[in-house]
Amino acid sequence: MNTLKNILVIALISVSAMACKNEAKPEVMTVETEVASEVNTNQAKQLDPNATYAKAEFGIEGMTCAMGCAKTIEKKIAKMDGVKSAKVDFEKEIAMVEYDEAKVTTNSLEEAVAKAGDVYKVKDMKTVDMFSSEKKACKATCKKECDKLKSEGDKKACSEACKQACSAKKA
Repeated sequence: MNTLKNILVIALISVSAMACKNEAKPEVMTVETEVASEVNTNQAKQLDPNATYAKAEFGIEGMTCAMGCAKTIEKKIAKMDGVKSAKVDFEKEIAMVEYDEAKVTTNSLEEAVAKAGDVYKVKDMKTVDMFSSEKKACKATCKKECDKLKSEGDKKACSEACKQACSAKKA
């Protein structure tokens, strides 16, 4: 019995010693991902500096999630030739798109949303001078500046001037 135990111990030590000496090198592979190709597409996209850009803001019905729905629509619109920027806000259910008027129409934007998925519907499309989020930022900046003034008359005058400036401001 001792001989059998000795043989087994020697066999285990031999197998362990042989396994430790096997120095396999890990295989290194380069895999191109979809994100890398999107970056290349966006870099290749050239915007015309002489183009007239318009801004459209519209609601989107049918979205059920931020990553699947909103991002899909945003990417679909952003890839359109002539689109300078596209942002879809899932929580507010709105899209804000800046586009070249010569290459993109409001109808083509609506078609792009429809192509992103059959359940998505555009509502209340309108062209705007400034996106609603930009207006809020402008008003917040003005409020901070006006609050620094001492007299109530100056604050009121500043507030009125800010309202006019934020309403008239064009990006």
